[in-house]
Parts: sequence; C-alpha cells; structure tokens
Amino acid sequence: MHRYHNTIPGTKSMKKISIIIPAHNEEYNISIMVGELQKVFSGINYDFECIFVDDGSTDNTLNAIKVQNALSSHVKYVELSRNFGKDQALQAGMEVADGEAVITMDADLQHPPSLIIEMIKHWENGNDVVYTHREKANAHAKIYQNISSRLFYKTINLLSDIKMEDGIADYRLIDKKVVAQLRQFNEYDPFFRGMVKWVGFKQKAIPYNPTARLSGETSYSAYKLFKLALNSTMSFSVRPLYAVTLIGLVFSLASVFYIPYILISHFLGYTQVSGWASLIATIAFFGGLQLFVLGIIGMYLGKLFMQAKQRPNYIIRSASYVNEDDLIKF
Repeated sequence: MHRYHNTIPGTKSMKKISIIIPAHNEEYNISIMVGELQKVFSGINYDFECIFVDDGSTDNTLNAIKVQNALSSHVKYVELSRNFGKDQALQAGMEVADGEAVITMDADLQHPPSLIIEMIKHWENGNDVVYTHREKANAHAKIYQNISSRLFYKTINLLSDIKMEDGIADYRLIDKKVVAQLRQFNEYDPFFRGMVKWVGFKQKAIPYNPTARLSGETSYSAYKLFKLALNSTMSFSVRPLYAVTLIGLVFSLASVFYIPYILISHFLGYTQVSGWASLIATIAFFGGLQLFVLGIIGMYLGKLFMQAKQRPNYIIRSASYVNEDDLIKF
C-alpha cells in the first residue's frame, strides 16, 4: 500500500512530519540539530515541525531552543517543570505533535538526520512504524556501555512478552494512527521502545550506525540501564513472578526428595550433626532466595501503588504554543 503524497505544489498542502527531540543539557547541539533538519527537509517535498522538549536542563538549553524558535516557524518547544526522564519527555512531545507522522530522535546527533529520508520512504510504502537498531556495537561508546546494552536487551527478551533487536533506538517514525493509540496509554514510568513494539501494526526495522556525540556526556549509567531493564521488564510481563514460583517449586521438590535420606540415615544410626558451616550456608542461601522473591513481588506492588496515585507523568512549565496562564498547574 502506498500512501498518497502530493508532488505538485499548489494542488494540496504538503504532508507534515513532526519531529520530537527530548533535550537535557544539550545547549551546544540545538542550533546544529535545527540546521541539519532544515538541510534534510529542503531536499524533499514535506513540511515539518521540530518540537524540542526541555527535560529540566540545568544549562542554557532552553534559551538555545527559544533562539531557534524565534528564528524559525518550524521550531516549537515544551519546557517541563523538572527532569522527568526521556520517555516522559517523548510523551509530552507526542501530545502536541500534529503531523501525519511523528519522528522521535535524540538531540546529540548520534541519530543521523539523513536517515529521515529513508524512514519516510518506508512509511510511504505502507509501514506504520519504521524503527532503527544499531547494526553493530557503538564505536563511540565505552566498553561497559556496549556490554550493559547487550545485557539489557537480552534480559528484556528473556523475561518479557515483547521481542526487541539488540541496540534498538529511540530513533523511529510513527504514523499518526499509531500515535493516537499511544496517547491513550496512561502508564506510570512509560517505556516507549516497548510500547511501540507492543501496539503492533506494520513495522519495519532498519539498521544504522550511530555517529559520534557532538558534545556533552550521556546521562545513562550502568545503574540507570539496570533500573530501566527491571522497570521495562515488569511493565510488559509477569514472567519474573512465574520464574520465582518455578524456583520455589524446584526447591520444594528437592526438600521432598531429601526426606528418604533422613529416614534411611535414622534407621542406620547415622544421626550425627554434619556441622555448623553447611547449616549456616543453607540458611543464608534460602534466606537470600526468599528476599529475592519478596523483592520481585514488592517491585510489582510498588508499580501498582504508584499507578494508583494517578499522578501526571510530567508537568509543563511553559510552551511555545500556549500562554503560561493556560497551563494546568498541579
């Protein structure tokens, strides 16, 4: 199926592409990013809007965005009241995007803007979602970052109900009908990579190689990636609960098979205590296992508790498309 695209100026307005870019301490990348996007769209017959979402930056990122907003009608911005996280920033941008398709990408230029042309081409050929994944390990990342990234995706694929390629990125194109479905999600701590895969529709994966980060440092540490893996896994599956149930069943059966050994030892007169070391080790092992199981159950209960509060995932402090008096204050 080919989507209709007008190539004759004046007969019908051009299709509009909304580009959502979360930005946290990216002041030196903003103007370059806008220039690269303008360069891409100057060669194709599409209109575009670039929506920067300032996610609680502590530098001059917001001022840099406002400068670009004053210089170009294509640039809009949303300022969040604090740092809520990348997925929450994407959610905020998606609420105001009104294009025929939405593209999400990072502000550090590791997602090459030139790839937008190929993404639009696949979208015009009938794909509802066109997402990217790294073709090979990121040559510009540290060794521990590549290792933790691989472990992240292997963990999700093993324990959750969604399957994602290694190195899947937040660089994607989403058709407006898919965006409409994503807007209906009201999840605490959303994970967009998983949500986009979960909704289905016709999806196309294309490989890419990230370029070097223009400036600044990534905010993703190994700890944050580990925390993200746990949260995202528990957002899309209850397999961890099944896994600990299976572990408990295995150890219960093992204890049943231990009963004949005790009876035989008793009747044969071998009743002496084997020693404190093995006893303490066994108690410590099963005590740790119980804490592990309770921890998993507690994390699920914690997510239910936070979801039940119904707090907003983000709060908008200011935006280029509304007056401050019109913003809802929480």
